[in-house]
Amino acid sequence: MAVRAISRVHIEPMTLRDLPRVREIEADAFAVPWPRDAYRAELEENQVACYLVARDDAGVVVGFAGMWVVFDEAHVTTIAVDRLRRGQRIGERLLLALIDRALARGARWMMLEVRPSNAVARALYRKFGFRDVALRKRYYSDNGEDAQVMWSGNLRDPEAAARLEALRRDLED
Repeated sequence: MAVRAISRVHIEPMTLRDLPRVREIEADAFAVPWPRDAYRAELEENQVACYLVARDDAGVVVGFAGMWVVFDEAHVTTIAVDRLRRGQRIGERLLLALIDRALARGARWMMLEVRPSNAVARALYRKFGFRDVALRKRYYSDNGEDAQVMWSGNLRDPEAAARLEALRRDLED
């Protein structure tokens, strides 16, 4: 098995110009992509939304992530990485960037839903301290799969802050 190099990417706010590439990645990553104009609405109309892209050194979008921050809670809405760039820790960088922005917006907690069958995503979230807290029955419309609800715990807790700092150092090395 070949070892993939850690990818250098730049995390930036998503723009309208990024949407064609975001939709390509999303269509490949998810069985049921969001409606065509959903990201445009998120960027232009949703005051609680924060959407980011990961760009490689050539400026190509290789991943994206989003969340809503309402009061002291952030809800991760999506994370996806280009199929050819998976395994290069881009998802980790995107999740860390979301957490940083959530904290900057006053969030203390994060939550998300993920397919129980998505072992790679669940491992990523656990690495960042998320834990299973509930199950939403028949959540996904394509196949009726349940959604595992995962919760971060208090992101401002010293233990959580230390974990995030260690993850940040590991990504920078």
